[in-house]
Amino acid sequence: MPRSIWSGAISFGLVNVPVKLFSAVSPKDVRFHQLEASTGARIRQKRVSSQSGDEVAFEEIVKGYEIGPDQYVAIAPEELEALDPKATKSIDIEDFVNLEQIDPLYFERAYYLVPDKGGAKAYALLLEAMKESGMVAIARLVLRTKQYLVALRPLGDALVVETLYYDDEVIDEDELEGLPHDVEISDRELKIARQLIESLATEFEPERYRDEYREKVLELIEKKAEGQEIVLQPAAEEPAKVVDLMAALEASLAAVKEEKDGGEARPSKRKK
Repeated sequence: MPRSIWSGAISFGLVNVPVKLFSAVSPKDVRFHQLEASTGARIRQKRVSSQSGDEVAFEEIVKGYEIGPDQYVAIAPEELEALDPKATKSIDIEDFVNLEQIDPLYFERAYYLVPDKGGAKAYALLLEAMKESGMVAIARLVLRTKQYLVALRPLGDALVVETLYYDDEVIDEDELEGLPHDVEISDRELKIARQLIESLATEFEPERYRDEYREKVLELIEKKAEGQEIVLQPAAEEPAKVVDLMAALEASLAAVKEEKDGGEARPSKRKK
Protein backbone atom coordinates (compact mmCIF):
# COMPACT_ATOMS: atom_id res chain seq x y z
CA MET A 1 0.00 0.00 0.00
CA PRO A 2 1.56 3.34 -1.05
CA ARG A 3 2.16 5.88 1.71
CA SER A 4 1.43 9.58 1.45
CA ILE A 5 4.59 11.71 1.15
CA TRP A 6 2.93 15.14 1.45
CA SER A 7 -0.39 16.63 2.46
CA GLY A 8 -1.81 20.05 1.78
CA ALA A 9 -4.34 21.65 -0.53
CA ILE A 10 -4.86 22.66 -4.14
CA SER A 11 -5.32 26.41 -4.21
CA PHE A 12 -7.81 27.21 -7.00
CA GLY A 13 -9.01 30.81 -6.84
CA LEU A 14 -10.69 31.08 -3.42
CA VAL A 15 -11.27 27.31 -3.28
CA ASN A 16 -8.95 25.01 -1.36
CA VAL A 17 -9.06 21.27 -2.03
CA PRO A 18 -7.41 19.19 0.76
CA VAL A 19 -5.21 16.52 -0.84
CA LYS A 20 -2.51 13.94 -0.13
CA LEU A 21 0.39 13.22 -2.49
CA PHE A 22 1.50 9.71 -3.47
CA SER A 23 4.29 8.57 -5.80
CA ALA A 24 2.78 7.37 -9.07
CA VAL A 25 5.74 5.22 -10.10
CA SER A 26 7.96 2.64 -8.42
CA PRO A 27 11.18 2.08 -10.41
CA LYS A 28 12.34 -1.55 -10.48
CA ASP A 29 16.05 -1.09 -11.16
CA VAL A 30 18.34 -3.89 -9.99
CA ARG A 31 20.81 -2.35 -7.54
CA PHE A 32 24.24 -3.80 -6.81
CA HIS A 33 26.77 -3.22 -4.02
CA GLN A 34 30.51 -3.07 -4.58
CA LEU A 35 32.39 -6.11 -3.21
CA GLU A 36 36.04 -7.09 -2.90
CA ALA A 37 36.52 -9.77 -5.56
CA SER A 38 38.83 -12.00 -3.50
CA THR A 39 36.81 -12.02 -0.25
CA GLY A 40 33.30 -10.90 -1.20
CA ALA A 41 33.49 -8.26 1.54
CA ARG A 42 31.44 -5.08 1.11
CA ILE A 43 33.37 -2.02 -0.03
CA ARG A 44 32.86 1.03 2.17
CA GLN A 45 33.36 4.53 0.86
CA LYS A 46 35.30 7.01 3.00
CA ARG A 47 35.33 10.78 2.73
CA VAL A 48 38.96 11.84 2.61
CA SER A 49 40.73 15.13 2.02
CA SER A 50 42.35 15.38 -1.41
CA GLN A 51 45.07 17.47 0.26
CA SER A 52 46.02 15.44 3.34
CA GLY A 53 44.47 12.05 2.53
CA ASP A 54 42.93 11.95 6.01
CA GLU A 55 39.30 10.96 6.59
CA VAL A 56 37.06 14.00 7.18
CA ALA A 57 34.25 13.95 9.76
CA PHE A 58 30.79 14.55 8.34
CA GLU A 59 30.24 17.69 10.45
CA GLU A 60 33.39 19.20 8.91
CA ILE A 61 32.07 18.96 5.35
CA VAL A 62 30.49 21.91 3.55
CA LYS A 63 29.20 22.23 0.01
CA GLY A 64 31.43 23.82 -2.61
CA TYR A 65 30.63 25.11 -6.10
CA GLU A 66 33.49 24.81 -8.60
CA ILE A 67 34.19 28.08 -10.41
CA GLY A 68 37.47 26.95 -11.96
CA PRO A 69 40.04 24.15 -11.82
CA ASP A 70 40.44 23.39 -8.08
CA GLN A 71 38.71 26.66 -7.22
CA TYR A 72 35.54 26.47 -5.14
CA VAL A 73 33.09 28.78 -3.44
CA ALA A 74 32.24 27.20 -0.06
CA ILE A 75 28.61 27.43 1.03
CA ALA A 76 27.57 26.71 4.62
CA PRO A 77 24.36 24.72 5.31
CA GLU A 78 22.72 27.66 7.10
CA GLU A 79 23.35 29.88 4.06
CA LEU A 80 21.40 27.46 1.85
CA GLU A 81 18.67 27.05 4.46
CA ALA A 82 18.10 30.80 4.39
CA LEU A 83 17.31 30.54 0.67
CA ASP A 84 14.95 27.56 0.95
CA PRO A 85 11.47 28.35 -0.41
CA LYS A 86 8.80 28.73 2.24
CA ALA A 87 7.33 25.28 2.88
CA THR A 88 3.74 26.13 2.05
CA LYS A 89 1.07 23.47 2.22
CA SER A 90 -0.57 24.36 -1.05
CA ILE A 91 -0.36 23.62 -4.75
CA ASP A 92 -0.87 27.11 -6.16
CA ILE A 93 -2.46 27.05 -9.61
CA GLU A 94 -1.18 29.89 -11.80
CA ASP A 95 -2.44 29.07 -15.31
CA PHE A 96 -4.45 26.61 -17.38
CA VAL A 97 -3.09 25.39 -20.73
CA ASN A 98 -3.80 22.68 -23.29
CA LEU A 99 -1.93 19.44 -22.58
CA GLU A 100 -0.83 19.25 -26.24
CA GLN A 101 1.17 22.45 -25.71
CA ILE A 102 3.49 20.73 -23.19
CA ASP A 103 6.15 18.69 -24.94
CA PRO A 104 6.92 15.38 -23.12
CA LEU A 105 10.53 16.60 -22.77
CA TYR A 106 9.35 18.80 -19.91
CA PHE A 107 7.84 16.00 -17.80
CA GLU A 108 10.04 14.75 -14.96
CA ARG A 109 8.20 12.66 -12.30
CA ALA A 110 4.57 11.75 -11.66
CA TYR A 111 2.52 11.76 -8.44
CA TYR A 112 -1.09 10.96 -7.62
CA LEU A 113 -3.25 13.40 -5.70
CA VAL A 114 -5.96 11.90 -3.47
CA PRO A 115 -8.58 13.95 -1.61
CA ASP A 116 -7.96 14.34 2.11
CA LYS A 117 -10.65 14.56 4.77
CA GLY A 118 -13.47 16.88 3.73
CA GLY A 119 -12.09 17.38 0.23
CA ALA A 120 -13.94 14.71 -1.80
CA LYS A 121 -16.59 16.96 -3.35
CA ALA A 122 -14.26 19.84 -4.24
CA TYR A 123 -11.76 17.30 -5.62
CA ALA A 124 -14.44 15.63 -7.78
CA LEU A 125 -15.67 19.02 -9.00
CA LEU A 126 -12.17 20.14 -10.05
CA LEU A 127 -11.52 16.76 -11.69
CA GLU A 128 -14.71 16.88 -13.79
CA ALA A 129 -14.26 20.55 -14.71
CA MET A 130 -10.73 19.86 -15.96
CA LYS A 131 -11.92 16.83 -17.93
CA GLU A 132 -14.61 18.86 -19.67
CA SER A 133 -12.33 21.80 -20.40
CA GLY A 134 -9.48 19.61 -21.65
CA MET A 135 -7.10 21.91 -19.81
CA VAL A 136 -4.08 21.25 -17.60
CA ALA A 137 -3.20 23.39 -14.58
CA ILE A 138 0.28 24.85 -14.20
CA ALA A 139 1.16 25.31 -10.54
CA ARG A 140 3.92 25.62 -7.95
CA LEU A 141 4.64 23.02 -5.28
CA VAL A 142 7.25 23.03 -2.51
CA LEU A 143 8.38 19.49 -1.77
CA ARG A 144 11.31 18.66 0.52
CA THR A 145 12.58 22.28 0.57
CA LYS A 146 12.58 22.55 -3.24
CA GLN A 147 10.07 24.47 -5.28
CA TYR A 148 8.77 22.64 -8.36
CA LEU A 149 6.90 23.78 -11.41
CA VAL A 150 4.15 21.19 -11.93
CA ALA A 151 1.37 20.24 -14.31
CA LEU A 152 -1.88 19.11 -12.70
CA ARG A 153 -4.06 16.96 -14.96
CA PRO A 154 -6.95 14.48 -14.76
CA LEU A 155 -6.27 10.78 -15.32
CA GLY A 156 -9.29 8.52 -15.03
CA ASP A 157 -10.77 9.13 -11.58
CA ALA A 158 -7.62 10.75 -10.21
CA LEU A 159 -5.68 13.98 -10.44
CA VAL A 160 -2.01 13.58 -11.34
CA VAL A 161 0.81 16.01 -10.62
CA GLU A 162 3.78 15.94 -13.01
CA THR A 163 6.89 17.85 -11.96
CA LEU A 164 8.26 19.81 -14.92
CA TYR A 165 11.74 20.79 -15.99
CA TYR A 166 12.21 24.53 -16.29
CA ASP A 167 12.71 25.89 -19.79
CA ASP A 168 16.44 26.54 -19.32
CA GLU A 169 16.91 22.88 -18.30
CA VAL A 170 15.62 21.54 -21.62
CA ILE A 171 18.22 21.43 -24.40
CA ASP A 172 17.02 23.11 -27.56
CA GLU A 173 17.39 21.13 -30.78
CA ASP A 174 19.24 24.08 -32.31
CA GLU A 175 22.14 23.24 -29.99
CA LEU A 176 22.55 19.77 -31.51
CA GLU A 177 25.05 18.95 -34.22
CA GLY A 178 24.37 16.46 -37.01
CA LEU A 179 20.63 16.93 -37.52
CA PRO A 180 19.72 16.40 -41.19
CA HIS A 181 19.02 19.50 -43.23
CA ASP A 182 18.21 19.80 -46.93
CA VAL A 183 18.02 16.00 -47.34
CA GLU A 184 16.16 14.91 -50.48
CA ILE A 185 13.46 12.29 -49.87
CA SER A 186 11.55 10.84 -52.79
CA ASP A 187 7.76 10.48 -52.78
CA ARG A 188 8.10 6.69 -53.09
CA GLU A 189 10.46 6.47 -50.10
CA LEU A 190 8.06 8.54 -48.02
CA LYS A 191 5.08 6.44 -49.12
CA ILE A 192 6.75 3.14 -48.17
CA ALA A 193 7.93 4.57 -44.83
CA ARG A 194 4.38 5.70 -44.01
CA GLN A 195 2.99 2.29 -45.00
CA LEU A 196 5.51 0.64 -42.67
CA ILE A 197 4.46 2.91 -39.81
CA GLU A 198 0.76 2.27 -40.49
CA SER A 199 1.35 -1.51 -40.61
CA LEU A 200 2.86 -1.38 -37.10
CA ALA A 201 0.32 1.09 -35.69
CA THR A 202 -1.74 -0.08 -32.69
CA GLU A 203 -3.09 1.18 -29.38
CA PHE A 204 -0.60 1.78 -26.58
CA GLU A 205 -0.91 -1.09 -24.09
CA PRO A 206 1.83 -0.63 -21.47
CA GLU A 207 1.33 -4.11 -20.02
CA ARG A 208 2.65 -5.60 -23.26
CA TYR A 209 6.13 -4.17 -22.74
CA ARG A 210 8.51 -5.71 -20.21
CA ASP A 211 12.00 -4.85 -19.00
CA GLU A 212 13.59 -7.94 -20.49
CA TYR A 213 17.09 -6.96 -19.40
CA ARG A 214 16.01 -6.65 -15.74
CA GLU A 215 14.28 -10.02 -15.93
CA LYS A 216 17.45 -11.63 -17.29
CA VAL A 217 19.59 -10.00 -14.58
CA LEU A 218 17.26 -11.28 -11.82
CA GLU A 219 17.27 -14.75 -13.41
CA LEU A 220 21.09 -14.69 -13.47
CA ILE A 221 21.20 -13.65 -9.79
CA GLU A 222 18.78 -16.43 -8.82
CA LYS A 223 20.79 -19.09 -10.69
CA LYS A 224 24.08 -17.96 -9.16
CA ALA A 225 22.52 -17.89 -5.68
CA GLU A 226 21.48 -21.53 -6.22
CA GLY A 227 25.02 -22.41 -7.26
CA GLN A 228 24.23 -23.11 -10.90
CA GLU A 229 26.99 -22.87 -13.48
CA ILE A 230 26.50 -19.93 -15.81
CA VAL A 231 27.20 -20.36 -19.51
CA LEU A 232 27.87 -17.01 -21.16
CA GLN A 233 25.92 -16.37 -24.34
CA PRO A 234 27.77 -15.16 -27.46
CA ALA A 235 27.59 -11.43 -28.03
CA ALA A 236 24.79 -10.29 -30.31
CA GLU A 237 25.82 -9.42 -33.81
CA GLU A 238 25.88 -5.78 -34.79
CA PRO A 239 23.05 -4.88 -37.20
CA ALA A 240 24.19 -4.53 -40.78
CA LYS A 241 24.50 -1.00 -42.14
CA VAL A 242 21.71 0.10 -44.44
CA VAL A 243 23.11 0.37 -47.96
CA ASP A 244 19.89 0.68 -49.96
CA LEU A 245 17.27 2.55 -47.92
CA MET A 246 14.44 1.81 -50.35
CA ALA A 247 15.21 -1.93 -50.41
CA ALA A 248 15.35 -2.00 -46.61
CA LEU A 249 11.97 -0.24 -46.33
CA GLU A 250 10.32 -2.62 -48.80
CA ALA A 251 11.82 -5.68 -47.10
CA SER A 252 10.62 -4.45 -43.68
CA LEU A 253 7.10 -3.84 -44.99
CA ALA A 254 7.02 -7.28 -46.62
CA ALA A 255 8.16 -8.94 -43.38
CA VAL A 256 5.41 -7.24 -41.36
CA LYS A 257 2.75 -8.25 -43.90
CA GLU A 258 4.02 -11.84 -43.94
CA GLU A 259 3.87 -12.01 -40.14
CA LYS A 260 0.29 -10.71 -40.07
CA ASP A 261 -0.85 -12.93 -42.95
CA GLY A 262 0.61 -15.92 -41.12
CA GLY A 263 -1.52 -15.20 -38.08
CA GLU A 264 1.46 -14.32 -35.93
CA ALA A 265 0.57 -10.69 -35.38
CA ARG A 266 1.10 -9.39 -31.87
CA PRO A 267 -1.81 -10.33 -29.58
CA SER A 268 -4.08 -7.52 -28.54
CA LYS A 269 -5.23 -6.91 -24.98
CA ARG A 270 -7.43 -3.94 -25.64
CA LYS A 271 -10.03 -3.28 -23.00
CA LYS A 272 -13.55 -3.34 -24.29
